[in-house]
Amino acid sequence: MGLVRAAAQAGYRTYFTTAADLAARCHRAAIEGRWATTMRFYAGPTLLAIDELGYLALPAEAAAAIFQVVSQRYLKTSIVLTSNRGVGAWGEILGDTTVAAAMLDRLLHRSVVLNLDGDSYRLRAHHAANDTLRRTTTGTRQPLT
Repeated sequence: MGLVRAAAQAGYRTYFTTAADLAARCHRAAIEGRWATTMRFYAGPTLLAIDELGYLALPAEAAAAIFQVVSQRYLKTSIVLTSNRGVGAWGEILGDTTVAAAMLDRLLHRSVVLNLDGDSYRLRAHHAANDTLRRTTTGTRQPLT
């Protein structure tokens, strides 16, 4: 994520994770009695990036864990959250419309929402490589005689 890289290069403490990894770490911390330590860890960075919310199915306790992280960072530090789904589908993604509404209330209060549409950078690179290959091979064949 370019935004996280720019923040890190500007000297801000950043941490990048996926929603699934955050939920798994929080679940493991709860089982091992390290919940408070894990919450302090996620509260620490100036910018926390949570990637891929909605890409994978999350277990039931994931919504509560992600909400706890968002809630403790609310009005204190920044969060970048990426999703392939619109905010209207977050109740379905998190499996709990009440938690989704409370999380969105905190996230949207002082936020900038960017809706990116179009090819990802991976697809753009793939298309560019194909176009280059097509241009370099077109016209180089000799006709069969």
